[in-house]
Amino acid sequence: MNAVALALATGLGSGFFPLAPATFASALVTLVVWLVVPVSPVVEGLVALALVPVAVWSAHQAEKRLGHDAHPIVVDEVLGQWIALWAVPRSALWMGAGFLLFRFFDIAKPLGVYRLQSLPGGWGIVADDALAGVYARLVLGALIWIVPLLRGV
Repeated sequence: MNAVALALATGLGSGFFPLAPATFASALVTLVVWLVVPVSPVVEGLVALALVPVAVWSAHQAEKRLGHDAHPIVVDEVLGQWIALWAVPRSALWMGAGFLLFRFFDIAKPLGVYRLQSLPGGWGIVADDALAGVYARLVLGALIWIVPLLRGV
């Protein structure tokens, strides 16, 4: 197996964290985005788009060695969390809300998210988390818009 694929699929090893590796990887992504990545929404979006084929490929390769959607494979959480935090104001409130919303949608798998897991190979691993990230970002976007309005009431 390709060591690069395994490193990417496991979030540079964060997927081997002994407790809740998906949540751990999501928390690391949140921290990195908050502290390191405050760039333009265009660049953040391009990174997300570029991450899709990398995530699908590396997850597919890692699945051959680690098993179907094995716990150490967290590149799907990396992508989903990145999507959830795309162009979000860099504050503890919004970063934390983005983290919690993504974890909720990733775990609950509502509105078609669950069905995407049946896609073949790496797509089945990645697509559900990408859609969970989209749902989280939509809810977060609504909150970012509504909360200031409520403060003004």
